[in-house]
Amino acid sequence: MGNANYVSLSLATALERSMDLAAHNMANASTAGYKSTQPLFEAVQSDGTEDATISYVQDRGTFLNTSQGALVATGNPLDLALSGSGWLSYQTGAGATAYGRDGRLAVDANGQLSTLTGSPVLNPGGAPITLPQAAGQNISVSTDGTITDADGAILGQIGLFSLPDPNKLVPIGGGLYLYGDAGTNAAPDTETNIAQGFVEQSNVQPIVEMTHLMDIQRAYERATKLMNDSNDLTQRAIQRLGQVV
Repeated sequence: MGNANYVSLSLATALERSMDLAAHNMANASTAGYKSTQPLFEAVQSDGTEDATISYVQDRGTFLNTSQGALVATGNPLDLALSGSGWLSYQTGAGATAYGRDGRLAVDANGQLSTLTGSPVLNPGGAPITLPQAAGQNISVSTDGTITDADGAILGQIGLFSLPDPNKLVPIGGGLYLYGDAGTNAAPDTETNIAQGFVEQSNVQPIVEMTHLMDIQRAYERATKLMNDSNDLTQRAIQRLGQVV
């Protein structure tokens, strides 16, 4: 296989990866609090001195786009949106601590404040928040996460956490992420504010992402055409050499 084929193959592989990520972002464009994932590629030169000017595309992984999504008013007192770089924390079914930005909450049968999928939201100390049955939806949530009832009595506080390296977040589904390894801890966040009655939308821009998908498709077609053209040239050269011999 010639150099043109190797270069084109590395590009096509990278573009296929980009296409998968862009399609995943598009599928989650309407998921509250979703943060888009972007590919990270690098141009790498070949090892041999003869081909030192030839560069290949190498997949270096992905990075999380943590930019703020738009806040949309819902009027639901159990809908909470974050304004800032902080994260909410949740307890998974396996007992682990997960993080996310989806603040669409509900009160389950046990009185615990949880996500719509049933994961309890945690307080600053990492414990679930249990509300009195009488509180219902007649609660107020201040910008720092303090929960009060209709009489102004404090019922608890929603934890806000800062993650020093968001790229250590590992998605586990349902808008939840595990953070780093077992020894990685999140710090309290005092800069992020909670907006009650709002939902943070995904930070995916559908039109931009769709345009990106079209560009990737065209680039992929060019890469495969280059491989086919290179193979055709090689085949014709072999045929001509055969005729000369």
